[in-house]
Amino acid sequence: MPPTRPDTEARKRRDAALQSQDEAIAEHLAQALRSGELRSAPSFGKPLAEPEGWSQTPVEFRLPFKILKNASVRPPEVELFHRRAALREALAQAPSAEQRLVLQRQLAELEQALALRLEGMRVSGRV
Repeated sequence: MPPTRPDTEARKRRDAALQSQDEAIAEHLAQALRSGELRSAPSFGKPLAEPEGWSQTPVEFRLPFKILKNASVRPPEVELFHRRAALREALAQAPSAEQRLVLQRQLAELEQALALRLEGMRVSGRV
């Protein structure tokens, strides 16, 4: 029998720790269910609320964006969306036709850049 590698032993210990943690969580949930604590929760038996923007997010980007959000990291595209919203607001409040024309050009350029970036992401499947 070949000698056991150190990384295999570490993996076995980690897997055992995760399994015991899973078992502890399962036991705690089972106990809460038996005691009625779970049933008293207002959301018991109901589907979880859908996060804002979930249905508008392409399916292939949902999980990666959720991971980024959980890590408090904003995708660069989100910043582009915020800039677009600010330009639209400025355009709606622009006092002169000249200013509106400048803002419309900026908005068109930003929307084109955003569309190209999103299409590139869609085609490549990258986030």
